[in-house]
Amino acid sequence: MSKEIDQNRRRFLSAAAMAVAGAELAMAGSAEAQSSPGEASASPEIRLGTNTSFGPLKQIDAGDLSVGYAEAGPVDGPVVILLHGWPYDIYSFVDVAPILASEGFWVIVPYLRGYGSTRFLSDETVRSGQPSALAVDVVALMDALKIEKATLAGFDWGARTANIVAALWPERCKAMVSVSGYLIGSQKSGGIPLPPQAELQWWYQFYFATERGRAGYDKYRHDFNQLIWHLASPKWAFDDATFERTAASFANPDHVDIVIHNYRWRLGLADGDPKHEVLEVQLLAFPGINVPTITLEGDANGAPHPDPRIYATKFLGKYEHRLITGGIGHNLPQEAPQAFAKAVVDVDRS
Repeated sequence: MSKEIDQNRRRFLSAAAMAVAGAELAMAGSAEAQSSPGEASASPEIRLGTNTSFGPLKQIDAGDLSVGYAEAGPVDGPVVILLHGWPYDIYSFVDVAPILASEGFWVIVPYLRGYGSTRFLSDETVRSGQPSALAVDVVALMDALKIEKATLAGFDWGARTANIVAALWPERCKAMVSVSGYLIGSQKSGGIPLPPQAELQWWYQFYFATERGRAGYDKYRHDFNQLIWHLASPKWAFDDATFERTAASFANPDHVDIVIHNYRWRLGLADGDPKHEVLEVQLLAFPGINVPTITLEGDANGAPHPDPRIYATKFLGKYEHRLITGGIGHNLPQEAPQAFAKAVVDVDRS
């Protein structure tokens, strides 16, 4: 990696965390200047919390996994794959999926490795949480479902996964919706120290680096993840039933291993799966993304996230950024499903 890339990455990461620490007003101003949020989708209007379940979940062998997933809409429609993050699950899209189905999309909502009913097919497979592994999972799922090309949409780990697929396999990605923009990283960039106030935002990353943190997350994962929900979405008044629907997915036997490995890998404290090393080398260059993209940001996102001015140049195709207002936090699709669904419809049909 060149010195110039190192310097650019340092600025990227610093701005990302510092935005959370106190630059939200400046970020909001720049986002509004870049684009307009757009109006809510006309069909159908929903009231948050009215959709509490999907249809019967399905299971399919794909790559290293038996993937559990929900689906909605006609199987001959354009495909949208919705990708959740940590500590969330498919219920982040429980209100988004019916909107997209009503628009004629075939909607696939998989549990990521380490969540819900998704299981490893072999006890010998490395329980890797590194981002490239999750991206390979998505491509394998598409292969198993005989999906040649899909629009990918996600947030948190899901947005990063979509970014990697779009960057490395653009022929499989028709378009993309990415909450918090460009999130491709590397172990090298993860080793760059940030100012103390910025580092504070990543407290759980450092906690997970310790064996006490691993044991603590294993023992208290329910309460830990509920705390993250409150911190990441400080204005979202979710009820206990909403959280408990998702919390059930954390009982996955590989959940702790995947989460801990993800954050330790980022800090260079854990090795990745050797079979993904070629992909990691490609990602070291922070490749641009050529597919049509809409990035989204909530105006009350309490999790570390980059300023949209930093990442705009990484999107080389048709691109738009939308700031979603109204106290919207990190779990944007569940907090603002109309806006998220509209972005999917718009980018897919652009």
